[in-house]
Amino acid sequence: MLKNKIGLIVGLSNEYSIAYKTAVQCYNAGATLALSCQTQLASRAMPLAQKVQGTLYECDATDTASVDLMIQHVKEKFGKLDFVIHSVAFAPKECLSGRFLDTSHSDFSLTMSASCFSFIYLAKAASELMHDGGSIITMTYYGAQKVIPNYNVMGVAKAALEACVRYAALDLGTEKIRVNAISAGPIKTLAASGIGGFSKMLHWVEKNSIMRENVSGADVGDSAVYLVSDMSKNVTGQTLFVDSGYSVVGMKLEE
Repeated sequence: MLKNKIGLIVGLSNEYSIAYKTAVQCYNAGATLALSCQTQLASRAMPLAQKVQGTLYECDATDTASVDLMIQHVKEKFGKLDFVIHSVAFAPKECLSGRFLDTSHSDFSLTMSASCFSFIYLAKAASELMHDGGSIITMTYYGAQKVIPNYNVMGVAKAALEACVRYAALDLGTEKIRVNAISAGPIKTLAASGIGGFSKMLHWVEKNSIMRENVSGADVGDSAVYLVSDMSKNVTGQTLFVDSGYSVVGMKLEE
């Protein structure tokens, strides 16, 4: 499905990250990949990039100059991009438990910059390499639309991110560039482990979602393959739920 397509996946960290699981599925579908990670994670990320025969760049997604440099390197090596996958989010751990109203101004600004503005700027910069149209996707979560205990400021950032997807889709639609989000159910990653009570959430979803199971990173990757392929050529400005029916259940089916 992705033969002859060149993609950039931003946010590689470790083998459990959604970015890596998505990279594997895109590679298996035939894509040529560029990937990025934070500098301090390069030694851990390099072997993962090699497994998908990808070119790894060190990039701070919250630094516009760093993003510009990465895009320039991608342009020099590949000449173009067909798709971009943004898998970057951050909130200080102390914000992911307790009261949302106790979020400080600095922590709120940091979370919004890392989780939301990083997508805006990446989409703008990368779209300049999408000469023949393309697809840009990001990762969100149900906490953007409903209250999830302890998700707190990250839920607000994800709500803003989903709005950014719609406005970016409008801006880029005339260039035949599609912009969408994937809302995955809870997945055990290093980042998610910082959310208070996360293990209980996984257990609840496994017992109460329609499919009675948690989704995996590979499930998200398969959906990403669809969204960056030509099969989704008229899908844009949307949030695709991949959550085993977790977001559909309106009441507890089992205690």
